[in-house]
Formats: sequence, C-alpha cells, structure tokens
Amino acid sequence: MISRRELLAGVGGIAASAAVSRAGAQIVRSIADSTLGEVVEPGPRFPRRSDFDIAPGYVYLNGAYTHPMPRVAADAARRAAESRGRLAPAQDEAQPDPKVLFAALINAKPSEISYVPNTSTGENLVLNGLGVTRFDGNVVTDALHFDGALVHLFELQKQGLDLRVVKPRDYRIDMRDLERVVDNKTKLIEVSLVAMYNGFQHDLKAVCDLAHAHGALVYADIIQGAGAVPIDVRATGLDFAACSSFKWLMADFGLGFLFASERALEHVARSQWGYHSTSDMNEHVPPFDPEADAHPVTWTRRNDATGMFEVGSIGGSVKASVGASLAYIRKLGVESIQAHRQPLLKKLRDEMPRLGFTPVTPPGTTSPIITFAMNDGKEVQRRLDAGRINARVSAHWIRLSPSVYNDMHDVDRLLEALS
Repeated sequence: MISRRELLAGVGGIAASAAVSRAGAQIVRSIADSTLGEVVEPGPRFPRRSDFDIAPGYVYLNGAYTHPMPRVAADAARRAAESRGRLAPAQDEAQPDPKVLFAALINAKPSEISYVPNTSTGENLVLNGLGVTRFDGNVVTDALHFDGALVHLFELQKQGLDLRVVKPRDYRIDMRDLERVVDNKTKLIEVSLVAMYNGFQHDLKAVCDLAHAHGALVYADIIQGAGAVPIDVRATGLDFAACSSFKWLMADFGLGFLFASERALEHVARSQWGYHSTSDMNEHVPPFDPEADAHPVTWTRRNDATGMFEVGSIGGSVKASVGASLAYIRKLGVESIQAHRQPLLKKLRDEMPRLGFTPVTPPGTTSPIITFAMNDGKEVQRRLDAGRINARVSAHWIRLSPSVYNDMHDVDRLLEALS
C-alpha cells in the first residue's frame, strides 16, 4: 500500500487531465454502466496481485511488453473456448460489449469503434483509406513513433510520399519542432500517444489543434496508453486511433480497436469489403427467397466505423477476454490505476541513477513506462534472471513498466538485484 503523501503526489501531477477525462466521458459512461449493471469501484485498493495468476516470488515489471490477463479475463476466454467444444442450448447470460466499454474508456461513440486484429492493421487501414501515396501534400511523424509504423511510412516514402520526421530533443518531441514542419499541405500527423521506447507522452490536444489549424488529420497509436492513462478523444479532437488488447487493456492477442471519428470518416475511402460492411444482407438464390433482379444478394451499406473497416468474423475467446478485462479496468478506474503507479515510477527515477542507470524518460511523465540507458545489457539481464524479475532489457537500455499488481516491494527487489 502507498502512503497518503505518495498518493497525493501522484494524483497532483495528473489532476488536470483526469478532470477533463472524467467530465467528457460522462456522455458515454452511462451506456457502459447499463451494459455492466455496476459502477466504478470506490477507492480501489492496490496492489491487485491476487487478481492475477502470478507465481510466488516472481516480479513482473514488463506490462508494456505484454500485460498478464486478470483471472476474470482468462476465465472468460476459457468459458468461450469451452462453449465451442460442446453442443448446448444458448445461454441467456449477457456478455459485456467490448465496443461499448472501449468507447466509454476513450469517450467515443460505439459507432466510431471498429474491431481490428492489431494496432498495425488499424494504422494500415487508416492510411490506405486516406490514400496517402496519392496526397498532393505531406505526412508528419516523429522518431519516437512505433517502429513498425515508421517502417510503413518509410516504405510509402519510397513510393513518393512526402514524409517529414521530427527528431527528439532531451528524449521528448518538442511541439515547436512539429510546428516547423507542419504546413497547409500537411494531410496527416501520425504519432504514438505514449512512446514505446521511453514513455514520452504527447499532448494530443496540442497536436490535434496544430493539425486542424492546417486542415490536416491526426492518427495516434494508443497501445501504450489505453487502459493506463486517461484518454478523451472528444476533448483532444483526435481523428483516428488504434490499439491492440494484449498490453494495458489486459486481454489476449488477436483483437484490438480502431477509433475513427464521425468527422474523419468523411475523408476515408473504403479499401475492403465484407459482410460486416452491411447493416443487412439477404440472399436470393434459395427457391423460397424473394427474387432480386440484378444480384444474388442484396444489402445496405454501413457507414460507421464497423462498416468502413471490418470484414468478417473475430475470435470468440479473445472477444470474451477483452470484454471481461475492460469491465475490470472500468471497475478500478484508469485515473486510480495511473495514480497507483506514480510513487513506483518516482522511486525508480530517484534510485536507478545511483546504480549507474541514466533516465531517458522525460521528467514529469505519468505514462506507464520509464526507461534507463546503460552499458551492459547482458549483465543486467543476468542479474534480473537470478532475481526472478521480468523487465524489457536491450543492449543499452532497460524499460520498466509497473502495473496494478506491483508495489514498492517489487521495486525494492529490482533495485536489490541491480545493486
């Protein structure tokens, strides 16, 4: 448990953004409440280690890589898988609607949410739908953006895209540097809300205000933010966002979400079709079906995010896990999750430099990631393995990403292993 002073210190740094998020999200939270039949848990207690199947004596500080599923999500996935293995009457048990819960999480409308297999698919769908290689203009991004998306953008650059990449200063992206490369020919700004490398967090409202002032749109990769930091797409004016569910949404691989605002959808051309593209579809081949003059099927186009981006079926087990994990996150409250993390991150920032590690996460960052540079990744990995500690270790940096199941004892275990 953290002290009152530590809690207040953590909450103080996020008070403004949390207040905006809470106010804006009231529009859609009533929908989620009616879906769940419950409200946010008042004053949740941390850590939540018993909610997860974490082996005794094992410290996991790697949620930014892949987050373990809470027991309720794993159980939901198991039940869904088991139901596919038996023939039984349909159950009346209502399941949480993941689209409704995710929309409430980011203050969007459910009609603005589409399922995608993963974040990169969402990013590809947006850029394909916008036709960026046909732009008589440019796309702006930064060097802290997700590396997979940067590969995509640089490949499009080979096809003629005018791509402008802002480099970091002091491990952050300076808005003044973005302003220098954005002009009236900019069509899209593409960024990561939270940088996977060091946790730097963009001011999305400032980015969106800059883009919209020049007639451009904004796409944000939110995989390292959704479920970990408050997100309000209405307050920021965000146009597009995508994330997978296996990180801070605490579910399984194979399913994610693509947000497309109603305003931004007007700029998207359909790049794929399937039965999810329709609001109703009727066959006219069987003998007793009504005949149709032109086609063996008739349909009505869906013009929401689902109709624009989804094609076909998704996995039932992963959908069940996402529904349960989103309900779990909602009960705790993202603001409470974020506040719980702050004293842990502060101690890491204070103590790791004394052990020879250099912080490369900007001060004041409240995202779930803190990263340190060092010389010998192999030795660090050896020490962590000996201490039964899981963290992301590269050749010259270590990334630590605590979550709801961690406490100060886990931080002390890490520091002891590295000292």
